[in-house]
Amino acid sequence: MTSSELVAVGTLVLSIGALWIGAEAFVSNAAQVARRFGLSELVIGLTVVAMGTSAPEAAVSIDAAFVGNGDIAVANVVGSNLFNIGIVLGGIAAVVRVRSSARMVRRDGAVMVASTLLLLAILWDLRVSRLDGIVLLSVFAGYLGILFVRTDTPAPVSDDGTGVTLGTAVFLVGGLGAIIVGAHFLVESAVFIARAAGLSEWVIGETIVAVGTSTPEIVASVAAARKGMGDIAAGNLIGSNVFNILLILGVTSTVAPIAVAETAIGTTTWLLGLSVLTVVLLGTRGYLGRLEGALLVAINLSRWILDLL
Repeated sequence: MTSSELVAVGTLVLSIGALWIGAEAFVSNAAQVARRFGLSELVIGLTVVAMGTSAPEAAVSIDAAFVGNGDIAVANVVGSNLFNIGIVLGGIAAVVRVRSSARMVRRDGAVMVASTLLLLAILWDLRVSRLDGIVLLSVFAGYLGILFVRTDTPAPVSDDGTGVTLGTAVFLVGGLGAIIVGAHFLVESAVFIARAAGLSEWVIGETIVAVGTSTPEIVASVAAARKGMGDIAAGNLIGSNVFNILLILGVTSTVAPIAVAETAIGTTTWLLGLSVLTVVLLGTRGYLGRLEGALLVAINLSRWILDLL
């Protein structure tokens, strides 16, 4: 192993540590702030936490599109979404039961499936144009409107007179900063290692880059699950998947149209199937148990194996 590769491995480890610390601080303080404004745990997961943890995907996809790496821009989003529900949600459910509300399944799960189907239709001509981006952003705006108008029963607004403390604000911003910086260096080091191994741009985007940018979702959702916030864990992942497609690809393609390889259609079709399965499993039982979690993990790993063959 060369000195450059050793530095890359060291950077990878340090970045993961920064992500863990940042996620712990961000989830705890974001939930605290949102509760003071009367938001439910579900809405916290679907907005505040989901947007914050999707920041690395946004940075990577926009940067990749600007430099002409369309495959990485799209594969990062599709791969992140596969990883979120296949490995993260499935992995958490394989350890602890993940519950969900009926409204989340009907509303947010349905939007996740619909947005994935829309992306598949857009990718059919192997490009994401500016017009496509505007369509995605318009759907995203409508989703946000529905989310805040028809939320679950709000939590009581804090009336202790303290408001949001300076310490809470510092840890919230600092936690998010650690997530973004950690993810940036994790992706850089992971891409260096992957290219040294001779992997293609699509495989790099769907696996190494996607896992790297999804690490905030991992640590934020695991942290939420450990604290008994099941709605935040599931809501964060589903919300992140919606944001990744509608907001991130919407913004990315609006500022820089994207061209992709035919592989994008096959992988997005796989994502659509996994998304439908996840919503069906959540809708029929109201939770994901160990068996369902193991099934989601197995399906995602199968996709990786097919890509690497």
